[in-house]
Amino acid sequence: MSAAPLVGYSSSGSEDEAEAEAEAGTRAQPGARGRGRGQSPLSSQRLPVPDSVLHMFPGTEEGPADDSAKHGGRVRTFPHERGNWATHVYIPYEASEEFLDLLDVLLPRAQTYVPRLVRMETFHLSLSQSVVLHHHWILPFVQALKDRVASFQRTFVGLEVTSGHSEFLDLVSGVDRVMEEFDLTTFYEDPSFHVSLAWCVGDARLQLEGQCLRELQEIVDAFEDSETLLRTHAEQIRCKSGNKFFSMPLK
Repeated sequence: MSAAPLVGYSSSGSEDEAEAEAEAGTRAQPGARGRGRGQSPLSSQRLPVPDSVLHMFPGTEEGPADDSAKHGGRVRTFPHERGNWATHVYIPYEASEEFLDLLDVLLPRAQTYVPRLVRMETFHLSLSQSVVLHHHWILPFVQALKDRVASFQRTFVGLEVTSGHSEFLDLVSGVDRVMEEFDLTTFYEDPSFHVSLAWCVGDARLQLEGQCLRELQEIVDAFEDSETLLRTHAEQIRCKSGNKFFSMPLK
């Protein structure tokens, strides 16, 4: 019996579009209302800034330069905008020494097919897509998450979840309800739960599918105690928003 199925996948284009839309500020905020009775339509318009003032601060209208060379060739899917925070909900996976030993065998074999593959620095199992929150909504968003996931029990994760799938769907359902409250993108309709091991720029599915994945699966199946080392307790859910981390324990 296979210890844990290996999968090759690419990032979703629709997710990138959702991030870009949210970053541009086109999504409604929770509890938002239309312009109040008697409020002047001019009150929401920005007055032009005199050229003499603009010339005092050259380049301030542009966001910080995104140097992809500093991120392994990765490019932002949406431009940086002050006050908007990229947000992601996930379950952390604490890799054991045995897991890292397995990865040390898997990655070189995968790199014979896709040389540009890069090992992940940390490991997690996603419960949401990446969305954008306005800064003042971060704490209400996290509190709503805590309220939704407070009653969930812990379960197990591997490279790809082979047990406890229904429990993860329950968790995603709770996260999705919070996303809907804040008018944000929900998770995928038919999700596959997995822990990413490596990444590369571009779509390399054709190189990974077929012979490569079969060889990697054979390595996993043959690895000593692979079923045990790819199993762990999920004790908490985390929400990362910008450079802030919030933890919600699972009972």
